[in-house]
Amino acid sequence: MKISNSVFVNQAGYPLKGPKVFTAAEAGEFELVEAGSGRILYEGVMSPLKEDRASGLAVAKGDFSGFEEAGRFFLRMKESGAVSPEFAVGERPYAALEKALLKSFYFQRCGMELTAEYAGPWSHGPCHLAEAHVHGNPEERYPQTGGWHDAGDYGKYTVAAVKAVADLLLAYERFPGAFAEPVGIPNASRLPDVLAEVQFELEFLLLMQRPDGEVYHKVTTAEFPPYDCMPEFDLAELIFSPVSDTATGSFAAGMALAARVYRELEPGLAERYAEAAKRAWRSLQGRPAAEGFRNPPGIITGEYGDKSSADEVYWAAAELFRLTGEAEYLQAAEAKLEEGWESWTAVRGNALLCRLGWAYTAGYGTLSLLDAGPGLVPEALRARLLGAWLAEAEEYAERSAADGFGISLLPEEYIWGSNMLVMNRAMVLITAEGMTGDKRFGQAALAHWDYLLGRNVLGYCYVTGFGANRVLNPHHRPSEGDGVAEPVPGMVAGGPNVRLQDETAVSLLAGAAPAACYVDHMESYSTNEMTIYWNSPAVFVAAYAGRI
Repeated sequence: MKISNSVFVNQAGYPLKGPKVFTAAEAGEFELVEAGSGRILYEGVMSPLKEDRASGLAVAKGDFSGFEEAGRFFLRMKESGAVSPEFAVGERPYAALEKALLKSFYFQRCGMELTAEYAGPWSHGPCHLAEAHVHGNPEERYPQTGGWHDAGDYGKYTVAAVKAVADLLLAYERFPGAFAEPVGIPNASRLPDVLAEVQFELEFLLLMQRPDGEVYHKVTTAEFPPYDCMPEFDLAELIFSPVSDTATGSFAAGMALAARVYRELEPGLAERYAEAAKRAWRSLQGRPAAEGFRNPPGIITGEYGDKSSADEVYWAAAELFRLTGEAEYLQAAEAKLEEGWESWTAVRGNALLCRLGWAYTAGYGTLSLLDAGPGLVPEALRARLLGAWLAEAEEYAERSAADGFGISLLPEEYIWGSNMLVMNRAMVLITAEGMTGDKRFGQAALAHWDYLLGRNVLGYCYVTGFGANRVLNPHHRPSEGDGVAEPVPGMVAGGPNVRLQDETAVSLLAGAAPAACYVDHMESYSTNEMTIYWNSPAVFVAAYAGRI
């Protein structure tokens, strides 16, 4: 059977009782065929063809949600004979994928040997064991070992790390049952694997805090190592870049969130995290906000620059209020909200107020206040925030229904890390469903999930190790340097980037439609890198999708 490149499905599969929607570049009738036997088990009719600006195609949607039998299948268009990749329908079609998405964080661990027992063929020696010096002062040295490498390089960045930690903790808070089974990491604690993995990162983040409470922005070498450099051979000097208010604010928020999640299971850990959060918070008080972080002289690794720390401070205040119940934090959150409301709602509706990124973090603060128990947040404030959140979710749901591939991105929003944006918006939709019970939001979130796993114009499953058409050449140094044909599994590729921000993308993708501006090439870091904070929202969405 020759697979067509014109029938686009979730290649990981569809839940037995959930929605089952696909896209094709033709209209007319379709049939669902059992793999192996060739039996036709379901027939349907596509929607009318409609131009899809982002993909540059005219496409139609098909729906076989009424089919509820387990097995392996493919879809075939009656007129052309075009067929989709095979996929599963079952009770738990995403079980292996859920585990792989979470285990990818283990593969990013710094400072320890990844043994064959847990890492299989992707094992390697311990790395980055030396102390780092503070930028501008080679004699001032501190430990930095531990945590996760951020991406396809070996830097460790506070603001990126905290976004990843927050997504994982929020996933556990909402869907604890999704993390009941081990995923295959070393874990001698009584914590579920997700919390043990996050603890590994939190212990590193504590090393990023100075005694005065402020937090270093990142620890990296001065420049990136070669593309095929394995982590244990990256021996250049490690450097703490200066502290920043964005790092300090996000650190305070993440530690307060962690303290809340861990306090029932590990109260000792929770107390350490709470104290670190409060020290970071105190360091931000009584002085004007510093200018946004910029790389200091001689450092050319990822900058993670951010002009304003107002959203990080808002988030920190919200999380400290959730943790302590103390009015001063709620007052601080309200003050920052009032200060930022006009700018956070001016760009496009309520986008920045509900954004779940590493640079725009206000959405985490908003979600934290909305999740507070009854009567804790003044009703007028809660109503205002809920209205903004649901308005944003409504816009995503409407766009999803209109989009040929079921997602909420506008053509110009296929940017660096567009797959993170897709997953972040699915998080907003999932939480909106939880707040309202409106299934439309959940269905739109699942359409975003389908997109990540193959229902996109290129027909790629954007998670390494999965799908009939899978990513094989991610911008990820261990996967390039280890001599193993398959890349480390469970990593989310960055996705289409219409801005073409690397030489490979420019040379291979010029003139492509926005949703097609992706290439599975190791040197296309602007479309094909992985990061911990692209994987983290995917873990959240997987935890939801796996419970349908």
